Amino acid sequence: MNIPAFESSMYLALVPEITLLVTALLVLLFDALWDEEKRRNLGWLTFGGVVLAMVLAFFIGQPGATPELVWGGMLRHDWLAFTFALIFLFGAAITALLGMDVSELGRRGEFYILLLVSTIGMMLMAASADVVMLFLAIETTSIPLYILAGFFRKDDKSTEAGFKYLLFGAMASSVMLYGFSLVYGFTGTTNLLAAAQGMAAQPLALSLGVLALLLVGFGFKISAFPLHFWAPDVYEGAPTPVAGFLSTASKAAGFAVLMRVFMTLFPVDSHYWTTLIAWISMFSMTVGNLLAINQKNIKRLLAFSSIAHAGYALVGFVAIDQLGINSVVFYLGAYLLTNLAAFGVAGIFWQVAGTDEIAAYAGLSRRKPWLALAMLAAFLSLAGMPPFAGFVAKVVVFLAAMQAGWTFLVIVGVLNSIIGLYYYLKVLNVVYHYRNEETENLPLPISAPQGIALVVLAIGILVVGFLFGPFFNLTSVAAAALF
Repeated sequence: MNIPAFESSMYLALVPEITLLVTALLVLLFDALWDEEKRRNLGWLTFGGVVLAMVLAFFIGQPGATPELVWGGMLRHDWLAFTFALIFLFGAAITALLGMDVSELGRRGEFYILLLVSTIGMMLMAASADVVMLFLAIETTSIPLYILAGFFRKDDKSTEAGFKYLLFGAMASSVMLYGFSLVYGFTGTTNLLAAAQGMAAQPLALSLGVLALLLVGFGFKISAFPLHFWAPDVYEGAPTPVAGFLSTASKAAGFAVLMRVFMTLFPVDSHYWTTLIAWISMFSMTVGNLLAINQKNIKRLLAFSSIAHAGYALVGFVAIDQLGINSVVFYLGAYLLTNLAAFGVAGIFWQVAGTDEIAAYAGLSRRKPWLALAMLAAFLSLAGMPPFAGFVAKVVVFLAAMQAGWTFLVIVGVLNSIIGLYYYLKVLNVVYHYRNEETENLPLPISAPQGIALVVLAIGILVVGFLFGPFFNLTSVAAAALF
């Protein structure tokens, strides 16, 4: 039977999502068939399924030169959605490896199923061309993450993290849903492109009101000021691999939606909302960095750092031109590599030491030099030091903002980068210059999956830093899809 061209393209566009769904079903099956000892292999199954989805996306799921609507116009198959899908898939694959040997996590099939379902939701978020699909995708992403944040049932901090994330997430979603309902009420359609014409005809006050409601939901997803307050407690209490996934892939999904919705629905009012985004960027950078300085817990420090990095990414977004969007997508990819490496080191250390206190890292360079080296690469990249990926990422977002005339915002960003460098070096000082004779000779084992994940991330940080051209070209093609 011949498949119509429209349906054929739909199936090709959804190949990665279908692959993840099949992988989740296989995990569910083998979780029931295997005994507890064999269930560790569920991590390899998940990793293999996600890598297969990436390979299939590369070879048969690439979009054409012209974006097309699939699945009845609910999804947009373009290079922006494709690039973000690769970011989400890579993050999920690394998270599966990092979680394999974590107690109460790696031998439970629910962890991998929830991880896969959330990744599917993120991919649908980045590709959504309809308000209804967008909201369903956001909830498909969020609900598994609420559960994963509170996955350690016997840990009070984890339970608190899951509960707080659920409450604040439900609040933000309800406000955002009200904004979506107003979009439909004012325009009579749920299609984003069609709704853009209707929103352009509305009074400025109404458009800005709808924009503010939507920004509550999107700002929560990217943990930007003033909707950042949940991040430190949730990151601290959540299982470390989950916290890393939250701070990278989930944040990237929020940015994908923020850019697509704002530039599609509100192009006429861009002068007003770019000013608002600029202020949010400045406060996110400043508040995140200042509150990170005195943190004693590594995961809380990375949480406040994540808030600051949301501000850095927004610096590129305010340019609202192709270079600006390009810089944001590139920044999110580099940040994914860097922050997953930082949380990976923190997770490995916690398994043995049982603590996330920064003081406990004293002597790590003598105890496990290669682990300390991975931490060095991650933290210097977060600080924006050459020749790491974070340096190139910051340069391109600042360059985009400078060319768009946001000189003051760039100055604030550079000053905040100096503040960030201080507390990142403060942690590395403990790792390399402090000593703890009681723990220096204790073993700090790294399992094969964790080692593979850290090696891939460390190499990625260096490769993107040195040979950023091909990656920047890919994000450039992705950015062009919005124009």
